[in-house]
Amino acid sequence: MSTDNPLITQLRSIVGPTNVLNEGDLSAWELDWRKRERGHALAVVRPASTAEVAAVVKACAAAGVSIVPQGGNTGMVVGSTPDASGTQVVLSLTRMNQVRALDGANLTITVDAGCVLQSIQDACEQAGFLFPLSLASEGSCTIGGNLGTNAGGTQVVRFGNTRELCLGLEVVTPQGEIWDGLTGLRKDNTGYDLRHLMIGSEGTLGVITGATMKLYPLPKAQLTAFAAVPSLDAAVQLLGLAHQHLSAGLTGFEVMGQFALSLVTKHFAQIKVPFQNTDFPYCVVLENSDQESEAHARERFEHLLEVAMEQGCVVDAVVAESITQARALWHIRESIPLAQAQEGLNIKHDISIAVSRIPEFVRQTDALLQAAYPGARLVNYGHLGDGNLHYNVQAPEGGDAEAFLRDDEKGVNGIVYGMVDQYKGSISAEHGIGSLKRDKLVQHKSPVALDMMRAIKRALDPHNLMNPGRMLSIK
Repeated sequence: MSTDNPLITQLRSIVGPTNVLNEGDLSAWELDWRKRERGHALAVVRPASTAEVAAVVKACAAAGVSIVPQGGNTGMVVGSTPDASGTQVVLSLTRMNQVRALDGANLTITVDAGCVLQSIQDACEQAGFLFPLSLASEGSCTIGGNLGTNAGGTQVVRFGNTRELCLGLEVVTPQGEIWDGLTGLRKDNTGYDLRHLMIGSEGTLGVITGATMKLYPLPKAQLTAFAAVPSLDAAVQLLGLAHQHLSAGLTGFEVMGQFALSLVTKHFAQIKVPFQNTDFPYCVVLENSDQESEAHARERFEHLLEVAMEQGCVVDAVVAESITQARALWHIRESIPLAQAQEGLNIKHDISIAVSRIPEFVRQTDALLQAAYPGARLVNYGHLGDGNLHYNVQAPEGGDAEAFLRDDEKGVNGIVYGMVDQYKGSISAEHGIGSLKRDKLVQHKSPVALDMMRAIKRALDPHNLMNPGRMLSIK
């Protein structure tokens, strides 16, 4: 792109010449995390403040140029990379990475949208507080992206999705105006809740530039167990027992199929996975957080596992004896997506079903997929505690993964999403819609709901300049 483009010149005057990138290798911003699509940006613009974001948005709006807000670019549904037209501006917020305030009495932290999630966790821990949002990409994803997609993660069973952790937002509108909603109030009944409208909107209604998030006291103890279970039904039974015996102390409950675990062993030999090469079809990692003491936490945890073994829903289990061991057990679960990527291209599903119906859903859907695609390998794992499964399908061993993805993805999705509809679930639990699932949303969402969503989009962004083509098709 020529340097005399008037918009490029204006953007450089706003954020500085070195923070407008339109030459060289821009793959860090133009290529989605799964490497499924590569776009081409007019420019990547890196503002350092909310005022600069507002000025950039105003300049783009005046020029009729659409904007793609981007955080850590770790999304799973191609929702934060530009299209191939070379006409879109990528608005990268990673320079906006400061903690603005931590209010211990109010139990809140206010941060820039470009703060990396792990940095927020660390800042809170150093101050003696817990920020419970936790997911595999926490070392690179940003809180703005987490809010834009209403990210979930491993602590939802106790603390909820990102939406439940947010008390206020600062947003730049499609017209370049700044809405300051960073009150940190837990009660504010003064009209429509604009905060919740923006959360999960994937940058299609405005640019989140700051957020006020809830904090919790650090637990006195956290214990992690890794348990082998004889079936998914047994895993659901164990979850019920965990709720009963641990109550609010249950802060994590993840299920992993043996094939998913075998991929971790195959591609990361240094990771030791308990109960491998056994007849146990599933394993569970569960976490107990306690506000009294480690001794109290261990007593409750061990009693839970004793009851579970007596009832037959746990066959064997190990309880971490140290923080290092606990992290190692969680690392097994967090390594599954990377191991699956190492195994080759695959078809991903981020679905949610009522917890009670998950075992039957898996049995029926497994059978349908195996009948239609003999040899297809099912990588089933996820957040059983909140009903969210990453129900993924790997090409048959030794097969052409690219051909499987190209030729069979539509059929595989048809089976999986058809069963999700039958079980009254959702085709996207925590990853969002992006462009990857935009057309599927039309097939699986109520027409009334879609009309309401489009009406909101047209009202707030009448010129369709905020992340167009993501989530909704606007005609």
